[in-house]
Amino acid sequence: MSKPIRFSLALLALACFAAALAAQEPAMTGPPKVLTIFREYIKPLKSADHEKTEAAFARAYTAAKWPQHYLAFESLSGKPRVLFVGPYESMEAWEKDVHAQQKNQSLSAALDRAARADSANLDSADAFVLRYLEEYSRPSKRDLSKARYWTLTRFYVKPGHEMEFLQIAKAYKAAAEKDVPEGNWAMYSAMYGGPSGSFVLFEHSESGAELDRQSAVEEKYMASMGGEGMKKIAELAAASIESSESNLFAVNPRMSYPPAEWVKSDPEFWTPKNAAPPAAAPPAASKDEEKKPAAKP
Repeated sequence: MSKPIRFSLALLALACFAAALAAQEPAMTGPPKVLTIFREYIKPLKSADHEKTEAAFARAYTAAKWPQHYLAFESLSGKPRVLFVGPYESMEAWEKDVHAQQKNQSLSAALDRAARADSANLDSADAFVLRYLEEYSRPSKRDLSKARYWTLTRFYVKPGHEMEFLQIAKAYKAAAEKDVPEGNWAMYSAMYGGPSGSFVLFEHSESGAELDRQSAVEEKYMASMGGEGMKKIAELAAASIESSESNLFAVNPRMSYPPAEWVKSDPEFWTPKNAAPPAAAPPAASKDEEKKPAAKP
């Protein structure tokens, strides 16, 4: 079963509860309008096995020459997990992709085999759909195929205080456009799979050295907004933000299905020589087991 199809079933099981990034199609301009994120929590000591079983999905899509792509973000903080990030221009485009995969019998069969093997490595899983907020974003103009790390910051905003929170984003955007050219991000809000008032900020880096420079970037923001500006930011944050959390992820090429243009631009990274070999499929599940919906983180 494919990632998008498994994603759809997960949302259905949850009663339809719900960078700049991801593997953008050539037709897209700027960050995708819709992001689907399928999150898998990995069982202890199963990360290597999980990488092998996930590589089977990428091989299946490659063999089918599938036009829709996705990236795998592997956690470097928090619980062991992988985010499979898929970009779409609209909900309709996502729907069409899911239906097309369902109609492709050879692809569906390959994905079903991969899913059965993959399930042995998963502790749990879940799914999200995010909507791009262009007005509150400042996307990077750099080549995203070179991004190696993604920092994802999730904000939980107090009910009724969304506009105060978005004022903070506007203030940072104004400061970045004036004094912090390296300040880039894409802001998304949760459509499905997350509490109301959830926002996710995506920032990418090309190296550890770039991550080291983040504190200097923060100092530029503070200098640009000044004491009074930062005081206002603190007041807005106290009034609007219930909680927030940042986590660091590394792009895993073995579990990703990137566009051909990305592979050509950096084949050494996107087609590593020590890519995981095909993993053996476990015994066929019983009819009762096959009826159970896949659990999602």
